[in-house]
Amino acid sequence: MNNAEQPFALEAFLPYRLMRIAELVSQDFSSIYRRKYGLNRPEWRCLATLGQFGRTTAKAIGEHSAMHKTKVSRAVAELERRGWLKRKADPQDRRVEHLSLTDDGRTAFRSLVPLAGEFEANLQSDLGDRRIDQFLAGLEAMEQRFGIPSNEM
Repeated sequence: MNNAEQPFALEAFLPYRLMRIAELVSQDFSSIYRRKYGLNRPEWRCLATLGQFGRTTAKAIGEHSAMHKTKVSRAVAELERRGWLKRKADPQDRRVEHLSLTDDGRTAFRSLVPLAGEFEANLQSDLGDRRIDQFLAGLEAMEQRFGIPSNEM
């Protein structure tokens, strides 16, 4: 039987497996920031991106986190409503806003960083040292294949 005649099993298809495990891991981690602060995933991703890079634009957040601009816009509005984010218009281009965290936003971000580290450490311990090294090497190879730089901003 050649490949064209092989039955197709979606659950064995690598892109599907990657998407499914990413979704499950993301859902599992979301319980942490949802329980602590009532954040949804786009809000967490905006908070984390701003916490990491300090100051950026909504467009850059969307590119960094692979989120649609509508989700970024809603998350930015919610973080601003909470008093965790501030906007500053670009003096050269009034269409562009530079976003940064307020003191309260930085405090919230810093409180979540150790919880994220603990979550990651638990995932890695489930795999063990040898497997995690292999997994991370494979992940890095895939990121390189798709042109994802190690530090995007």
